[in-house]
Amino acid sequence: MATRMSTRIKMCGITRPQDAKDAAELGVDAIGLVFYDPSPRHVSIEQACAVIDALPPFVTTVGLFVNASVDEIRAVLDSVKLDLLQFHGDESPEFCADFDRPWVKAIRMKDGVDLQAETSQFKASSGLLLDAYHPALPGGTGESFEWERVPSALELPVILAGGLSADNVGEAIRTVQPYAVDVSGGIEAEKGIKDWGKMADFVAAVRAADTQST
Repeated sequence: MATRMSTRIKMCGITRPQDAKDAAELGVDAIGLVFYDPSPRHVSIEQACAVIDALPPFVTTVGLFVNASVDEIRAVLDSVKLDLLQFHGDESPEFCADFDRPWVKAIRMKDGVDLQAETSQFKASSGLLLDAYHPALPGGTGESFEWERVPSALELPVILAGGLSADNVGEAIRTVQPYAVDVSGGIEAEKGIKDWGKMADFVAAVRAADTQST
């Protein structure tokens, strides 16, 4: 039997340098910074720089945008060292590819979503981030979706998001076998403030699931 690659872990909605350091020390692969003003996890350029300055090498920094303008995104990129862009709005493939950075596209799993068609449309992306659908929120809902809806043979890496926590991420990994999992609310003491114990439990649950899946 082939050994399954370890599931990558991204912790999103980081607002404090200490939370970034904690994530890195726990072995997290990527941290997410939210550049979307309505979000309670939104960070300013100054906050984002402080968070990134706290990171050791080899932790991927991800900037999350929702229907931002070209000028808004370029203003962030001029000051913040982002490795990857994550688009959560109605951005076209051409728009997403216009910033000289690798990128992923979030797909909200509302009824009728055709993931094969989305894969074809966003084939230039580094992966698809699958999140729960909420009519009023672009993400960070704390809700999950039916993981069985994810086909087993998508041509792009799947980043699984939406209501994940230490309690359910093992089942999510066993069901979907994603490339990565993305967590925000499930590791928080309050919105934007991470809880070290929940972060550690989440990482342990992912690693346990990986061991069970090999």
